[in-house]
Amino acid sequence: MNAIEIRNLTKFYGKSRGVIDVNLEVKEGEIFGFIGPNGAGKSTTIRTLLAFIYPTKGSASIFGMDCIKDSAKIKMDVGYLPSEVNYYDDMKVKDLLFYSAKFYKKDCTKRINELCDIFELDLNRKIEALSYGNRKKVAVVQALLHEPKLLILDEPTGGLDPLMQNRFFEVLEQENKKGTTIFFSSHILSEVQRICDRVAIIKEGRILKVEQINTLRTTRYKKIVIEFKNAGEVNAFDMPGITKVEKKNNHVEFLYAGDINTILRKLAQMNISNLLIEEPSLEEIFIHYYDKGDE
Repeated sequence: MNAIEIRNLTKFYGKSRGVIDVNLEVKEGEIFGFIGPNGAGKSTTIRTLLAFIYPTKGSASIFGMDCIKDSAKIKMDVGYLPSEVNYYDDMKVKDLLFYSAKFYKKDCTKRINELCDIFELDLNRKIEALSYGNRKKVAVVQALLHEPKLLILDEPTGGLDPLMQNRFFEVLEQENKKGTTIFFSSHILSEVQRICDRVAIIKEGRILKVEQINTLRTTRYKKIVIEFKNAGEVNAFDMPGITKVEKKNNHVEFLYAGDINTILRKLAQMNISNLLIEEPSLEEIFIHYYDKGDE
C-alpha cells in the first residue's frame, strides 16, 4: 500500500493558481522529498492532504483513506510540522504537549520526555518566554509525540540552529528505521539531498519530475570547471550539451549532458592548466530544471 496517493489534484484560490493536476505516490516506509521555491504549491498540497483546505478537483488519500472524508481517522496516524508555528503564549510547554497527547488516546509521557531531552526543551517554560527556535522545537515534539505512521513536514528546519538540525535529522532517520513514512517539503535542497529516497520537483503548481535522489544527481549531468592557460580560449570554448555556463578570467564552469569522452577529446586539443569534473549538487540540477522546464 502507498502511504500517500494524489490523483489529478487541483486547487485554485478564486482565479489564482494553487496546484494543477498534481499526481504523486509515496510508498510506505520511504522518505519522500517535495521541493520547490516558495509559492510553487508545496504548502497547498500539504494543506489539502490534511483537509485544511478542499481541492477544486482531484483527490488524495493517506493509507488508503480519503483525505477529506476520513480526515479525523487519518490524523490519528499523522504527525504534522508546519512551517510557521503559533501557540497560546500563556501555556507552559508541558501543558501544550500533554494537551496535544490527549487527542491520540495513549500515554505519550515517556516519548515527550525523551524528545524534550534530545532537543533540550524545558517543559516548565511558558510559550511566551521561548525564542522562535525553541517554539519550533515544541512543534517538532508535538509532531512526533504520538509516534505517527506518517510524518508530514513543511519547511521543518526553519529556526533550528545547526546542532538542533542535526539532531532533528537523526530523529527522523530513527523514526524511519521503525517504519515511519516521511513526506519532507522544503526549498533547502541540501536537506532533501541528505535524507530523502525520492524527490518530486514542483514548479508553478505542476510536478516537473519525480526521481530517485541518486538518479537525479547522476543521470546525464556532470559539473565541469576548466582553467585555461589563456583567457582567449575561455571565450572561444563552446560545444553541444553544456548549460549554466559561467566564464570568468581564465575559468569556465558549466553543467554537461553528454558522453564524457567527447568533451575530454575536445579538451585534449586545448591548453588547460586545471580540470575538475564532479557530480553536480541537487541545487544545480534543480535550477537547471527550473530554467529548462520539464525537459
